[in-house]
Amino acid sequence: MILSAFMAVGLETGAGINPAITFGSMISLSIILSIIPSPTGVMFMALQKELWTGELIKSFRHANTFLSRIGKKDQYVKNNVIHLAQIGVDPDVLINNTVYPIASAQREDSDIPIGLDKLETENTIITDDELLALPYDKPGSVIEQHRESLEQKAAEKSIHSLCPLEDTSDTPVLFTSGDSTGYTYNRKRLAVADIIKMKKALDDLKVPLEGRELVLCNQHVEDLLMTSQSFKEQWYKRKTGEIFDMFGFKISQFVTNPLFNSGTQKKKAFGSAAAAATDLETSVVYYNKRAVQARGTAKMYHAKAEDNPQYRQSVIGFRIYHICLPKKNTGFGAIVSTLVN
Repeated sequence: MILSAFMAVGLETGAGINPAITFGSMISLSIILSIIPSPTGVMFMALQKELWTGELIKSFRHANTFLSRIGKKDQYVKNNVIHLAQIGVDPDVLINNTVYPIASAQREDSDIPIGLDKLETENTIITDDELLALPYDKPGSVIEQHRESLEQKAAEKSIHSLCPLEDTSDTPVLFTSGDSTGYTYNRKRLAVADIIKMKKALDDLKVPLEGRELVLCNQHVEDLLMTSQSFKEQWYKRKTGEIFDMFGFKISQFVTNPLFNSGTQKKKAFGSAAAAATDLETSVVYYNKRAVQARGTAKMYHAKAEDNPQYRQSVIGFRIYHICLPKKNTGFGAIVSTLVN
């Protein structure tokens, strides 16, 4: 208002306008502008949405899990489709060659477009009443929960994709050979010899030593922890219950590994309902340099409470695209629990 007065006096001095009229006009204009919604609020909400989406992308790292050691190829994603190159045959290597000219051959590569998996969270409602009553940042907590849920589901889908469908000459699927558990659904425990046997299978396939991974299922972690005292002293972290790396494998655990059907001896489809009497837990083996993962677009969906006069509540949800899969089958395998009838 003071600024309006100074401006009015200035206009009167420079243009001969009555300052009272000018001052009144200025006041009226300032009142009108004060009741018009400022675009700043709209811009702030858009910016906040971008910030939360950016935070989701930045934090979507699967830190300290098996996925953290698989190369990311986000730069090859376009329209949430990744284009992988099927590399042609390796060239022959000549030793002490004396025959010229040396033969030449063109390497035939092929492009394989693969659509990324679309992962979406169900929406979460946050009421204005909650925001007034709660002593903590509920929106921040909700968004963190959505990110963790998306990370978990992406990891579940990834380990399922890295596990071979069945035993083949290139994808060894072995079955446990240890002592029986004696449980209601009786099975043979994972023995150390089974891991050594898998190592031999990869050796025979000429899979390089550096980059071999063994992601243990819950049952097989239990089996190893219940082996001899000498084993635990050598391979077991007492504080955390983790198993040390062994026999050339980087050892980790994932709590939602794929299941095999005992009848077909094949991997069950992702998301299939578990059947305790026939389904077998599985530890997954893979060569991480022949695996790839990629993330596509991420988006936050947010309906504001001020746009919902009936219920006065905000609604939040997220969508992200992600995929992880083998680039080449050789180097992937599984160790499956053996059912004892």
